[in-house]
Amino acid sequence: MLIVRAEIHAVRLPLHQPFVVSYGRFDDMPSILLRIVTDDGVEGWGEAVPDPHVTGETFEGAIASLQHTLLPCLEGLTVFDTEALHLRMDRVLRGNASIKAAVDIAVHDAFATALDVPLFKVLGGRLHDDLTQPYVISIKTPEEVADEASTAVSAGYTEIKLKVGCDDGEDVRRIRSLHRAVDGRARLRVDANQGWSRATALHVINQTADCAVQWYEQPLPADEIEGMAALSRATDARLMIDEGVHSPADLLRAIRLSAADMVNIKLMKAGGIKPSLVLASLAEAAGMLCQIGSMVESAIGTMAGVHVAFAHSAIMSNELVGPEMIAEDIAKLAIRSGRVPLPEGPGLGISIDRDAVDRITIARHQWASPSVR
Repeated sequence: MLIVRAEIHAVRLPLHQPFVVSYGRFDDMPSILLRIVTDDGVEGWGEAVPDPHVTGETFEGAIASLQHTLLPCLEGLTVFDTEALHLRMDRVLRGNASIKAAVDIAVHDAFATALDVPLFKVLGGRLHDDLTQPYVISIKTPEEVADEASTAVSAGYTEIKLKVGCDDGEDVRRIRSLHRAVDGRARLRVDANQGWSRATALHVINQTADCAVQWYEQPLPADEIEGMAALSRATDARLMIDEGVHSPADLLRAIRLSAADMVNIKLMKAGGIKPSLVLASLAEAAGMLCQIGSMVESAIGTMAGVHVAFAHSAIMSNELVGPEMIAEDIAKLAIRSGRVPLPEGPGLGISIDRDAVDRITIARHQWASPSVR
C-alpha cells in the first residue's frame, strides 16, 4: 500500500447563491482536490479549502505549497503511516492546515478503502444514531432573513444558523426577524465570524436574550481569547469558539481561560481527520461540547467531516453544509433538509464524478514518487 502518485485539481466550486459572511463575499468557492494512488491501485481523495481569514492560506499559495512541499512528504509512506505523515508535514511546513487536511483526508480515504470498510469504522465506530445540520443564511437584510428562514423551515429544516457581524448596526434586527419568522419551529444559532467588538457582542447578545439562540459563535476576532473569556463572564449566553482554535495549544488556552462553552472543529483549520480527533478528545476531557464545522467543502471534505462526527462521542452538532450550497458537486450525497445519512461504502463512501471534476478544474499538477518514476 505504498503511496506512489498524486494529482492536484485546483477547482472553483459553483454556488447556488453568493455566500456572505462578516469578512467577505464568495460567488464561488476556491477548493483544491487531491487524489493519491498506491502501488496496489487503491486511490484516496482529499480536499483543501484555503481561506486567508481562517487558515492564513491563499488559493495560489496553497496549491504551490501542496505541490512542492507537502506531497514529497508522501515518499516511502503507506496509507497506514498517518503518524509519520503528520510528523513529516509539520516538520517541513508550519501552519497551512487546509492543505495538510487534504493530504490527511486522502490517506485516510485510501486507508479505509484498502480495508474495504467505511472510514468511521477505523476511527472508532458509530457513536451517533443520526446527524442533522442547519440551514445557513448569509448576511442579508432582516426581511430577506425572515423569508429565507420561513422557506427553510417549510422544507423540513429543524436548525437554522444565521451569519451576522456586519457593521451596519442591523444584527439585532436580523436575529429578531429570524426568531419571529421561525416561531419556535427550529433551533437557532448565530455566527458573527469575528465581526463584533466586545461591546457590540454584549449589546447584541443582551438585546436578543429572548430570541432562544442556542449559542453565539466566534463573536470576537480570533486572537481575542481573553476578550472571549471576559464576554463569557459578562453573559449567561452560550458561546462557541471557532476561528480562535486551530491547534490543541489553542484549545488548551481557551479551556484554561473558560473562554467558551463549545468549540467548532473544522478539518480545514485543524489539519485533517487525525488532529481533529485530538481536539475532540481534548474538549471531551474538559467537558466542552464540539461541533464539526464547514468551510463549504465539496462532497469530499464534507464526508470526511461526517465520518469524524459519527465516530466521536463529544461531537453533538455539525455544520457540513457545503453540498447543499454547491450548485455542481463532484459526487452525489443523500443529504436532504439537514438530515445526514450514515455512509456505508468503503473509505469516504462516495463515488467521484471525474467528468464533474474536469469541468470545474482550472489547473492540474502531478506528483510521482522518485522510486517509481
